[in-house]
Amino acid sequence: MTTTTQSAGPLILPKPEKHHIVVVGGGAGGLELATRLGDKLGRDGWFRRSEAAITLVDRARTHIWKPLLHEIAAGSMDVDRHEVEYQAHAHWHGFKFRYGEMIGLDREKKLVELGRTVDEDGREITPNRWVPYDTLVIAIGSVSSDFGVPGVKEHALMLDTPEEAERFNRRLINACVRANTQPGPIRPEQLHVAIIGAGATGTELSAELHGTARGVVAFGLDKIDPEKDIKITLIEAASRVVPALPPRISEATTDILRKLNVDVRTSARVTEVTPGGVKLASGDFIGSELVIWAAGVKGPDVLAHLDGLEVSNSNQLVIKQTLETTRDPNVFAFGDCAYLVPPGETMPIPPRAQAAHQQASHLVKQLKARLRGEPLRPFKYRDFGSLVSLGHYSTVGSLMGFVTGRKMIVEGFAAKLMYRSLYKMHETALHGYWKVAIDSFSRLLTRRTEPHVKLH
Repeated sequence: MTTTTQSAGPLILPKPEKHHIVVVGGGAGGLELATRLGDKLGRDGWFRRSEAAITLVDRARTHIWKPLLHEIAAGSMDVDRHEVEYQAHAHWHGFKFRYGEMIGLDREKKLVELGRTVDEDGREITPNRWVPYDTLVIAIGSVSSDFGVPGVKEHALMLDTPEEAERFNRRLINACVRANTQPGPIRPEQLHVAIIGAGATGTELSAELHGTARGVVAFGLDKIDPEKDIKITLIEAASRVVPALPPRISEATTDILRKLNVDVRTSARVTEVTPGGVKLASGDFIGSELVIWAAGVKGPDVLAHLDGLEVSNSNQLVIKQTLETTRDPNVFAFGDCAYLVPPGETMPIPPRAQAAHQQASHLVKQLKARLRGEPLRPFKYRDFGSLVSLGHYSTVGSLMGFVTGRKMIVEGFAAKLMYRSLYKMHETALHGYWKVAIDSFSRLLTRRTEPHVKLH
């Protein structure tokens, strides 16, 4: 029976007899990596014995693919049908799951510190404890940066976690119900939504909200006139929306959003968020009681305090081409929390799901080589382009041509199919082809018997 030993401070969990690989962060890349390592190294097969002990650490108990958070916020996705329970998934794929948030690191003793967890009543679930490792992989993603703008923390919501996305959705539904039942008229800013940041998340959310907000109203909220009372404003400090994509994609996206009556404000810098709206550097004030902050990306604060590991100006772990951190060959990092500038480039690898997927696939091979004592190979990032989903209205993007090496523009149904296939690829990496096919068919049938928007 597994036991724990009591130290002078936190509990120190026992070290497995086999080489112990600990993956911190169960996001798109981290969960894929733990799953594939568990399948290949962590459990016995017909003709092989397990080669390593694999442990996944995460502060949540379930996984949701982060690019879907805007759909959760808008209420167009049923979370229960898409989330993956870490504990069960670990059992099925040959690895262990530890519930807790990484709060520290002792590189000399090779220990990861996990913070104490409590339930909604304040009762302890798990104590503060240390998890030993031989190889550590950090994949805790990124968080939004408020750039020190006053009022953001107090009056705006971010979309870094499923809990935050669900919180916004509840706030939106409550606002609609409140407006429909209040004795007085609906105030001009009461049902207005201001989205700050016109990257992929903010842009996709603005289009998704256009449909779902009207869907909520259609279910009996007769007092609300969607065309008059519901307004969506998308605010971007850069000169165009989705500035990381080619100008033609930005133009096409802007055209679609404006056809949906989304008020697109570019070259607009936010100076303050108040309870009643957003102040801009130009002196304009955008009245809105529902504010989403989707601007800026940085590494979580804990990365700056990991026993001297090097971080970038954006608080991401600086890594080598082999995905090792620069100051410790036993600690790897990848995904949004890592900072890597490829040879010959001036900008780091962008924080995209495709980058995390490629790095996870690369690390599976490299960690197997590490166990055999073989040298590590450098990671090579391949940009396959980007897609922006504008709800059920359209999808636009650019894809890298395999023959010409040039980017080609895709729009409409073809782009939408490609966008959905990205998520299916992620699901297939976790569950396998047949389970994903059966589950997708089941969702298609259920979708026809349920409301297309969340109403609670």
